[in-house]
Amino acid sequence: MSAIPRGAGPRPLATSRRTGRAALKGAACVGLVAALTGCGGQDPDAGTNGVGKLPAAKIQAKARAAAEHAETVHLSGNVVSQGRTFKLDMSLAKDGAKGELTTKAATFQLLRVGDALYLKADAAFWAGEKGGSAGGNGGAAAQKLGGKYVKVPAADPVYKRFSGFTDKDTLLASLLGLHGKLATGDRSDIDGTRTVRLTAGAGAGGTLDVSLEGTPYPLRLQRAGGAGVVRLAEWGRSVDLRAPSKDQVVDYGSRISSSG
Repeated sequence: MSAIPRGAGPRPLATSRRTGRAALKGAACVGLVAALTGCGGQDPDAGTNGVGKLPAAKIQAKARAAAEHAETVHLSGNVVSQGRTFKLDMSLAKDGAKGELTTKAATFQLLRVGDALYLKADAAFWAGEKGGSAGGNGGAAAQKLGGKYVKVPAADPVYKRFSGFTDKDTLLASLLGLHGKLATGDRSDIDGTRTVRLTAGAGAGGTLDVSLEGTPYPLRLQRAGGAGVVRLAEWGRSVDLRAPSKDQVVDYGSRISSSG
């Protein structure tokens, strides 16, 4: 009878048990890594403010609350509204705002201090205005308005059209809406700040990146239906709001409308 080759015989029971335990441990490790915990896998929420572990609806609620309570924010990007595309670069505060608004036809500056709204644009913008007092005064009035801060009367259509871009609460409420079933998406990074992404309607209803560091501010919004992408930054940073000097202001409600 030939000799049994070394190692070909049955393994000792203790060795089999150790092998089985190792296999089970390996399988468990794979499952835990998939769950983003343990076994050498890095928890993406380690060292964060913890909102990434919350249900999507609670993350959205916290982001909205953080935005509402913040005194200031810098907002930039593109917004499509009523078929028109606006490029925004606005610093918003509780009591006013300042910045620049660009449309297909013009670029102009907006400044609101309290209830006083000032708009600074070139003469071509004012010449093209319809319905306001500037539009009815022709090119001569437009030349007087061009390059100056125009103090816009609250009843004027220009005030109603553009004051919303200077109202922090109104603007954010309209921008931060997501449409459809919410879900928690990927972890990301916005300008060096770790974020968790919310998606609505599988992405068709918009996406919102919320900070995983410090206060859970919204940092980037992609609006539903391709209606623009907006960045939100400098939360809580001071915004210097001052009315323009008198020699830089035209009150078209009293000076320009009486011109021929």
